[in-house]
Amino acid sequence: MRVSKSSIEILDHQRDGWLQITPGERFRIRTSVKETKGIYTVLELIADPRNGVPMHIHQNEDEHFIVLEGSLHLANGDKRFDAPAGTTVTIKKGVPHAWCNLMDTPLRMLVVFSSGNIEDLFKATAARESDDIEALAAQYGTLLVGPPLLEEIHTITSPRT
Repeated sequence: MRVSKSSIEILDHQRDGWLQITPGERFRIRTSVKETKGIYTVLELIADPRNGVPMHIHQNEDEHFIVLEGSLHLANGDKRFDAPAGTTVTIKKGVPHAWCNLMDTPLRMLVVFSSGNIEDLFKATAARESDDIEALAAQYGTLLVGPPLLEEIHTITSPRT
């Protein structure tokens, strides 16, 4: 298959756009689900200090974290641990998990979802017009099942003010 320079420029332009999940957490699509025919998607995610996600379950996807900068504090089922830069972690679908950035510097990571159809949840979250994040997540097979890992962590359910 031959790819034209203009096709590459279009893909690069789409990938350069950062979208905000909540104040202090943003993402951009590095490899779109459309490019992989649904097999996976790759998101680059940056979380400021004290940002993270509440305990949740993906019913349809495995989630793979590749920590590029900073340190990821993660709960995978009943286990809690820190994953510094250079670490990879896989969360199997159906397993409750949450993560946050406890460091004083931003956390930067690649997150690979397989299958990749959850990409639409991230786009819908960035464009949302309602605060009913639980209902929105459920539409894409993600169940919010608990609070953030620590009380002072900012998440989609408890954003920065």
